[in-house]
Amino acid sequence: MPDRAPPPTASPRYAARGVSAEKHDVHQVVDQLDQGLFPGSFCKVTRDVIAGSDTHCNIIHADGSGTKSVLAYLQYRETGDPTAFHGIAQDSIVMNLDDLLCVGATQNILLSNTINRNAKNCPGEVIKALIEGSEMFIASMQDLGVNLISGGGETADVGDLTGTLTVDSNAVVRLARTEVMANDIQPGHVIIGLASSGQCSYEQCFNSGIGSNGLTSARHELLDRYYADQYPESFDTSIPKELAYCGPYRLESPLPGSDNMTVGEAILSPTRTFAPVVKTLLETYAPMISGLIHCSGGAQTKCLKFGRNLHYVKDNLFPVPAIFDAIQAASQSSDEEMYQVFNMGHRLEVYAPDNIARDVIDIAASYGIAAQVIGYTEPNPHNKLSLRNPAGRTIVYE
Repeated sequence: MPDRAPPPTASPRYAARGVSAEKHDVHQVVDQLDQGLFPGSFCKVTRDVIAGSDTHCNIIHADGSGTKSVLAYLQYRETGDPTAFHGIAQDSIVMNLDDLLCVGATQNILLSNTINRNAKNCPGEVIKALIEGSEMFIASMQDLGVNLISGGGETADVGDLTGTLTVDSNAVVRLARTEVMANDIQPGHVIIGLASSGQCSYEQCFNSGIGSNGLTSARHELLDRYYADQYPESFDTSIPKELAYCGPYRLESPLPGSDNMTVGEAILSPTRTFAPVVKTLLETYAPMISGLIHCSGGAQTKCLKFGRNLHYVKDNLFPVPAIFDAIQAASQSSDEEMYQVFNMGHRLEVYAPDNIARDVIDIAASYGIAAQVIGYTEPNPHNKLSLRNPAGRTIVYE
């Protein structure tokens, strides 16, 4: 018999660190607001107030690198090298960009960022590295035909609010309404997962797959007490002592189960974007795709928020990347929680008829990204997810 996950609530360890994985209180408010022109779409789509066109729409999106920026701060303080912040700039952009992909936006995306810092701990060379990282990532996407446009930003010195820094971004795009991916996910479609780990053709090094979700948990569960003692500005000192940097590793420790990757390299792997893949995919197959889901907040359970009366069956998942095995071993987190917090191997899902699955997989492969059919959809009285992990255990979320 499958194991039924309890109603999603943050684990005591997660909640004690001031984090809500599910953000029920936020959703209770947001879900009551106007849902825009395409209710059920991955991002809210509004009428075109930029040019006033009845055939176009606007999407504005906000997200950021979260507490991953603190990991770059620790690396910077330990080594004196600010280039770890290049990846943080990419994280902040990609968390916006890959959400926008899921409504069909792959071109002419205007970006702005906000950096909130403690100037005493994060001097000008940190800001310089963040700006460099943003510009390098934007240029790399432009070279691949994904037109991102830098619109500037703001650096705020808020030392009494943060001991380190946060890095957030906004993205704005104008689309023809006919180009919008409404996420009207259909029963009888396959789910094609695109891997979060490995090294694709437009990445400079191997990617652990970590993304930018769950880094508060990952940071404290993996890294040892040394960082709390050396850098008290890097965490909330009201957290119970046993939950602050309570792990077995240093940043330079080898990552168990990996080939020559350190824990620091793994948890600082820049969040992979799937923009070049989705751009190529939509150019040919947009009319046949019923949905795109970025497995960010909510991770493998994110799909439950989209479509209606669907049973999502994920019964052929990727092997779990080493970074997630290390987090689970250190934290003793349940499978149920791991799949709600971390992507666990794939971070983008394509919902489409089985007859184009091979083509989707081949397009991903042309960029060096592993892809496979990880499941399917079928009718159900309400949205439900049955997930079988690589060990053969089935967990049901509903």
